[in-house]
Amino acid sequence: MAEFIKIYEDKPSEAAIKKVVEVLRNGGLVIYPTDTVYGLGCDITNSRALERIAKIKGIKLEKANFSFVCHDLSNLSDYVRQIDTSTFKLLKRALPGPYTFILPGNNNLPKEFKKKSTVGIRVPDNNIAREMVRVLGNPIVSTSIHDEDEVLEYSTDPELIFEKWQNLVDLVIDGGYGDNIGSTIIDLSGYEPVVVREGKGDADIF
Repeated sequence: MAEFIKIYEDKPSEAAIKKVVEVLRNGGLVIYPTDTVYGLGCDITNSRALERIAKIKGIKLEKANFSFVCHDLSNLSDYVRQIDTSTFKLLKRALPGPYTFILPGNNNLPKEFKKKSTVGIRVPDNNIAREMVRVLGNPIVSTSIHDEDEVLEYSTDPELIFEKWQNLVDLVIDGGYGDNIGSTIIDLSGYEPVVVREGKGDADIF
């Protein structure tokens, strides 16, 4: 059964963040708050954990459109091909924020994602999520947790999330109520930016 820990977003406890990072380093799955909906994440370098997430989502790992959650833009060059100045300026303006940007991937992508030409990058405006990634030292692979109830597409109450997911994951963070609107997804891999999904972020950010 998963562990359930309370972390305050305005001042995340170092000890609590270290505990989360330990779970991630050991191949565990963590449900955590972002600036949009609650996410399900694991260490990008752990193949077993990546397979577990794909299985939970019912998809083949190589076909999965997971996001890479970064602490800031300094991780970009690890996984993304060189981008032009105007694209970088747009990223700097929008992040941290409720956006997922699809960018051209490079040859350093983990082997599970080698067949993909693009990668979704997130830098959430949430101290818990960003501290987790900073202390871990590399991005986490993440996907949002959907609710089966079509009226409420995303679960927002951490206690209900824990009730539902406690036997599937290793740790659930209670970071307060989440949002029920996902991130705005913008594809920057082509010549022109394309809004793939309008979510919480302003789609007219260009």
